[in-house]
Amino acid sequence: MGERATAKVIEDQALAWVARLDREASHAALEAELNAWLEGDSRRRGAFLRAQAAWMQLDRAGVLGVSEERETRRPSRRWLVTGGAVAAAVGGVSVWGVARGVLDARIRTVRGEIRRVPLEDGSMLAVNTESQLKVALDRTMRRVDLERGETWFQVAKDMARPFVVVAGDVRVRAVGTAFSVRRHERGSDVLVTEGVVEVWSANAPEHVRRLSVGDHAFVSEAMGPGMSQSAAAEIDRRLAWRGGDIVLDGDTLGDAVVEFNRYNTRQLRIEGPGLASEALVGRFRTNEPEAFARAVAVTAEARVLMDDEVIRISRL
Repeated sequence: MGERATAKVIEDQALAWVARLDREASHAALEAELNAWLEGDSRRRGAFLRAQAAWMQLDRAGVLGVSEERETRRPSRRWLVTGGAVAAAVGGVSVWGVARGVLDARIRTVRGEIRRVPLEDGSMLAVNTESQLKVALDRTMRRVDLERGETWFQVAKDMARPFVVVAGDVRVRAVGTAFSVRRHERGSDVLVTEGVVEVWSANAPEHVRRLSVGDHAFVSEAMGPGMSQSAAAEIDRRLAWRGGDIVLDGDTLGDAVVEFNRYNTRQLRIEGPGLASEALVGRFRTNEPEAFARAVAVTAEARVLMDDEVIRISRL
């Protein structure tokens, strides 16, 4: 029996496969070779999905270290899925592909899961914890119904097919841009990270507001969009969940606990007066409430008691 490959070797092989699939035209022999490689070691499929995710997020110079003068392209969508739709957890973040030709899909994330979804039209979704949505693409419109939760949309430009997000009675329309929508009980928060979007409510269709890059607005289902606010300085912090992080910059402990509890079955609880208003600064992993609690214990001079279901934070 040959020597077992190291994890580093497998990761390098996976990146090489993604680059090769981007270069070469699809043919049966190449697909068979890829499938044989994937089946050769149980670790390879996860490495391949991680390599796909990196390729989607970075250009080839950033991923493979090649000359910046070389042409950079997104991976061919035909290779985003092998053997149908594939889903695999990768350090709390999943990569899920919609195969070419599939124009409709229902997507659901469980607590703690963050999923990246490449669409058939070239768009990319990042779906946050405990979210549910339906994608429907046709020749005249691209529509996503956000039934609950939060999603960031990176929309491929297609002037003939507007991209519309429906969140209850809230509507967000774009052509080629990037923005996030977080649904609440009576409306949705919209944050624009690239380009321009239009927002309105089906109950007040005459009240349409345009939001540009860096803008944030709450769109009420009953009244439509409120005044937009500049959130440019906070975009990275507000959307840090896409990388599995929570970034605190003066947030109260009470607000931080609410955010952590969105991602974890082991819930944080604050006990005792005054502690919830403590201001915090730091970057934490969404799935590490224990590390967060230990940091609070030091900075806020608090006591932490843990069991299998609850992490209690109280005054010393």
